[in-house]
Amino acid sequence: MRVLLSDDDLGRWSPGHDEVMDFEALALAYAYPQLAAKQIWVRANFITTLDGAAAGDDGRSGSINTGADRDVFGLLRALSDVVLVGAGTARVEGYRRATVRAPWLDLREGRPDHPTVAVVSRSSDVPPRLSQAREDSGEVLLITCKRAGDEAIDLARRTLDEDHVIVAGDASVDVAAALDSLAVRGLPRILCEGGPHLMRDLTASGRLDELCLTIAPTLVAGDHLRITAGAAVSANLVPRLLIESQGALLGRWARH
Repeated sequence: MRVLLSDDDLGRWSPGHDEVMDFEALALAYAYPQLAAKQIWVRANFITTLDGAAAGDDGRSGSINTGADRDVFGLLRALSDVVLVGAGTARVEGYRRATVRAPWLDLREGRPDHPTVAVVSRSSDVPPRLSQAREDSGEVLLITCKRAGDEAIDLARRTLDEDHVIVAGDASVDVAAALDSLAVRGLPRILCEGGPHLMRDLTASGRLDELCLTIAPTLVAGDHLRITAGAAVSANLVPRLLIESQGALLGRWARH
C-alpha cells in the first residue's frame, strides 16, 4: 500500500507521500479521533467499482472486494465499538456476529474483545445467522421502530434478550435517536456497513462524520445499486487520506 494523499487533521499520523504502509501505519492512518465525553464518531465503510456499482452481479459487495479492502474492512471493525448494518444487507452478505482476528487484536485493549453488531430492521426481523450464538464473538443488538408491532418486537426480545432491542422511531427507524442510544450504551465509535438505504438515511440525519470508500479497479456495467439509495440527499465531504494498493484506491472523506 502506498500513500497518495494524507491530512492529519483527523488523526495523529502524517506520512510522506508514496510511503509504503505496514499494518501499524495503516491502523494509525484509520484511527478514530480523540472523543470527548458523550461525543460519538460515525463512519461508514463501502466499496464501489469504477462505474459506481456497490456490488457485483451476485448482489454482494464481497464479489468486488480486493485484498487491500479486506484488510481495511477488518481494521475498521477492530477500531469500532459497534457495527451498524441494515437487516437486508446482513441477510444478503451472510453476516454473523463480529470477531476480530490478528493482526488487529491488540487494538481492542481495554474494550470488549469484539465489536457489537447493531442490525437495523423496520420489521423487527433478526437475520437468522445473527440470531445464532457464535463462540468468541461480539453481541448483537436490534434497532427497530414501533411500526414493527408489539408481537414482532417481543419475538426479537426473546431471541436476543430484553435489553438487546432498541426501539427508535414510530413509522420508521429514527437514525439519530438510534445513534444516541448506542452512545448511551458506551458504543461511541460507530461503523456503518450499509446497505445503501441505511447509508442514505444516515446521510440525511446529518450525523455521518466520515466515509471510508474503496474504489475497486473494476467495471461491471449492468443495473446495480450505488452506495446510497432512496430520496435525494446532499452532504459535502473533503478528502483526508488516499491510499493505492494493487490498483485499488482506499480513501477517507470527512465533514469539513
